[in-house]
Amino acid sequence: MQPFLCETGIAAPLEGRNIDTDQIVPARFLKVDRSKGYGRIFFHDLRFDADGKEHADFILNQEPFRRAAVLVADVNFGCGSSREAAVYALADFGIRAVIAPSFGDIFYNNCLKNGIVPVRLDEDVVTRLRANLRDGADRMVTVDLQNLSVTLPGGERHAFAIDPFWRDCLLKGVDDLELTLSHEQDIQRFEARYYAEMPWARVPGVS
Repeated sequence: MQPFLCETGIAAPLEGRNIDTDQIVPARFLKVDRSKGYGRIFFHDLRFDADGKEHADFILNQEPFRRAAVLVADVNFGCGSSREAAVYALADFGIRAVIAPSFGDIFYNNCLKNGIVPVRLDEDVVTRLRANLRDGADRMVTVDLQNLSVTLPGGERHAFAIDPFWRDCLLKGVDDLELTLSHEQDIQRFEARYYAEMPWARVPGVS
């Protein structure tokens, strides 16, 4: 997983409350091999028509937002089903952080586990930011995980909070598997002690 320290990039304003994971990745794409990349299916039905032609009025099909590294959304972004593919699609499209007043709980946690920083800011700040991104000339936003701050166009700064454990994982680029492997020796010592004390718990044929 790529470490996240401080990211400055184009921020795309996405309108709409309660945008769910089925809009982010429609269910029919859930069996797609991720090795091919999920960027194409990110908001597929909003980005493309039935013939695969782009909807010109969708924000992520417009310059410069098709190159966005930060997504600025509305209330309860990522609600709905628990599909982790929604976060895969964000990552494969190139999104490194999502700013919103609130998130679906499972989606929020899936972001943390996949190297995307979910930033909660006050609704009035986020609403104003989306308007400025849509109508202004400066579309650059900085998400600084080291200092837990967001810098908006024009230099306005806002602090945000994130669980210290997940902040550390994101800063180091450590995912669930890497975190588990980093404790491999501790796990082996525990298993040795556990089976020495309770040998009857060992499953025959399983080391």
